[in-house]
Amino acid sequence: MRLRPVIIACFAALLASLPLRAQYRDDQFKRDAFTQTYADTTEKTKTDSSAIFSFKEFFGGLAHKRSSSLKNLTIGSTVFIGGNQIYHKQYWKLPIIYGGIGAGIYGGIHFNNLYQQTEDQRYKTYSTLSYVGAGLVWWGSLMDGVICYNEGTRTPDPAKSTFYSLLLPGLGQIYNGEAWKVPIYLGIMAGSVHFWIDNDVQYRRWKWIHNQATSTDPDVEKPPQSAESAKYYRDVYRRYRDYSILFTALSYIIQVIDANVFAYMQDFEVDDNITMQVSPALVPMDYAAAPGVGLSIGLRF
Repeated sequence: MRLRPVIIACFAALLASLPLRAQYRDDQFKRDAFTQTYADTTEKTKTDSSAIFSFKEFFGGLAHKRSSSLKNLTIGSTVFIGGNQIYHKQYWKLPIIYGGIGAGIYGGIHFNNLYQQTEDQRYKTYSTLSYVGAGLVWWGSLMDGVICYNEGTRTPDPAKSTFYSLLLPGLGQIYNGEAWKVPIYLGIMAGSVHFWIDNDVQYRRWKWIHNQATSTDPDVEKPPQSAESAKYYRDVYRRYRDYSILFTALSYIIQVIDANVFAYMQDFEVDDNITMQVSPALVPMDYAAAPGVGLSIGLRF
């Protein structure tokens, strides 16, 4: 019977030693308990919080007096054509770019004048193709600048991925290594464009029928449809066409956002090591009226 108080005292001393040992480990454990590990903790990512476009940065880059971000360089080169090539000191490309754009614009004006004089539909087609060719050369100069840009940034570079998707839908996903997304986005956009064209054709058709039905010219042949029916279908197909345009624009914007976000997420590490640690702890006097014994629970994920 006399051994019982001794055993209880020894057990109490053992419990007291456990919380004290856990308390010394508590600060280190707190630092590790709720810690998210990233793939690259040594690299300091420089966040660009500047304005959308800086003339000083752009023209300073063209003068090779300072570096220019891809965003600033590409935006500036949309107006100051050839800026990308000057920044990369690829001057031999400038005659090709300026010559291609100049030839396309000249051809468009020339064939358009011939169309105005002769009303030959072939010249109208040639004029359109010339303008399209000039636009493609301009687009190619921007794409070339994005491809050639390299400032030692991480791969994939979110800026490159974003401009790839802006210039060619789906290219940003390929650059990010997520080519499986390309058929999805291109399929959505192709379907939206198909309904856009089809609804526009129907809208123009019912608009013409409505104009014929409401015409006061006695020489105009009246269509079999009534003006009220033509107006109803005209408005319906116009609304469907507008929805198709909106859906096309939204799908285009979403794939650009997707390319940018997932380029940033490449450095985000998702670890399967999810653990919970439970250990005894001593509640210090700072947090309670009297010290007490409890449990410390920490999660690592």
